[in-house]
Amino acid sequence: MIAAMIVIFVLGYVLITLEHPLHINKATFALITCGVLWSILALMGNDPHIHDAIVNQLGDACEIVVFLIGAMTIVEIIDRYGGFSFITENINAKSKRHLLWIMCSLSFVMSAVLDNMTTTIIMVMMLRRLLSDQKERWLFAGLIVIAANAGGAFSPIGDVTTIMLWMDEKVSSVGLIVNLLIPSIVAMVVPVFIAQFYIKEGRMQTLTKMADKNPGLHDRHPHLSKAMLIIGISGLLFVPIFKTVTGLPPFMGIMLSLGVIWGITEIWVKRFKIDSKMGGRVSSALHTIDMPTILFFLGILMAVSALSEVGVLNTLADDMNTRIHEPVLMTSIIGALSSIVDNVPLVSACIKMFENMAPAGTVDPYLLTFVEDGLFWHLLTFCAGVGGSLLIIGSAAGVVAMGIEKIPFFWYFKRVSLLALAGYVAGIAIIYVESLLPFFLQAGEAVPGT
Repeated sequence: MIAAMIVIFVLGYVLITLEHPLHINKATFALITCGVLWSILALMGNDPHIHDAIVNQLGDACEIVVFLIGAMTIVEIIDRYGGFSFITENINAKSKRHLLWIMCSLSFVMSAVLDNMTTTIIMVMMLRRLLSDQKERWLFAGLIVIAANAGGAFSPIGDVTTIMLWMDEKVSSVGLIVNLLIPSIVAMVVPVFIAQFYIKEGRMQTLTKMADKNPGLHDRHPHLSKAMLIIGISGLLFVPIFKTVTGLPPFMGIMLSLGVIWGITEIWVKRFKIDSKMGGRVSSALHTIDMPTILFFLGILMAVSALSEVGVLNTLADDMNTRIHEPVLMTSIIGALSSIVDNVPLVSACIKMFENMAPAGTVDPYLLTFVEDGLFWHLLTFCAGVGGSLLIIGSAAGVVAMGIEKIPFFWYFKRVSLLALAGYVAGIAIIYVESLLPFFLQAGEAVPGT
């Protein structure tokens, strides 16, 4: 039974990675894989508590799914009101190298609050108004992907994988920011610093006004666009504060924020007599959020949970500990794998594999790396997010940029992958050095006269 489940999971995984050649949405294979695995477990597992197990696993998965629905809806309603136009219309670059730093810095900051896919769409579309040379746009787009993935790695709401680890209490919001902010900046700065020497200097063209997703709403009510940008971003930033203060799961915070924004938009629609065709209501934004992506997450998380139920992931964790037994090397390998396969199921599997590694009262230095905010979880958060930049198909941001600008896979591999690798390795080194600082400080205090 276990062998059959592993084979089916691997087959489903391969089909997910072939989404674009097959022209079949990856949610299809994720849902089928989930259903087949749990069916095998129910028919062949002889577990009288299978119903309780699937309900418990579904509850964990749905926490993430509900959070994503709320966050994606808030981002969509900001976009509908033209809130992002205030960012795109106020960029003044003196040169192309200067533009590269501005674009990547903006991508880094935006993806810490928004998801990296939305950030990449906004920034890459703006490139079309700034650069006429296609090859230059490809290079800029590749660096934007790196910056967006790096920016999402240190924020608890910056990426799906950070959300998963944060909600599972493997990392805390404060611990994540304190320990990963500098490595994430390094992972962005190193590639951009190298790439700037590949760019020919030249004066910038005049930025033309971008067409908003809903120009009528933005043109008629520009004051609402700016207000919605502030309210929406504040609603997203409120979530980690809500979790820290109340101790409730993050999906409750995002639902509260969405409810407030929903109420505000309803008042605006009536107060300013906004035409229903302009899509100013949250109810209209809900129709356009990416539900296939939501269902993909649900399917793949439940598929991984099925393997967890039969003990496959615990066995893999034990084997990895026995053969490698080194957090830096283990997470580096996992991060490299995330450039080939989706990082969501990888992180989900790692959570299940290593969540019981550090029992209460443990004093073993190696096992302490698996406690909340331990070295292993910080490395995993960073590697799973930034590692996706190594290949253009390794992250949602990369796939989006590839689709918009038609960037060839091997062009990215030749021109950008080594840049991403340089930032990836540098960031891991910074995290490792940071983890050693407390030991150096203790050793310094122990030396007389220091």
